[in-house]
Amino acid sequence: MAEQTYTVSGMSCRHCAASITEEVVEVSGVIEVDVDVPAGRVTVRGESVDDAAVRAAIVEAGFEVTGATSALAV
Repeated sequence: MAEQTYTVSGMSCRHCAASITEEVVEVSGVIEVDVDVPAGRVTVRGESVDDAAVRAAIVEAGFEVTGATSALAV
């Protein structure tokens, strides 16, 4: 399973986290979404997840992706 962590600006509350989660879970291949509002991070786990689609989902939720890192989750 792959893991991608996005740095996201503009999040301030649980509603922000819920909005992002709602959009990102709809992306094909996404299995899990973890939003850390204080750290400004969104971690996505899944199989064959389209990076551009995740970024678009975050933008659709009303936030800006300012960076990303990827890793292989075990």
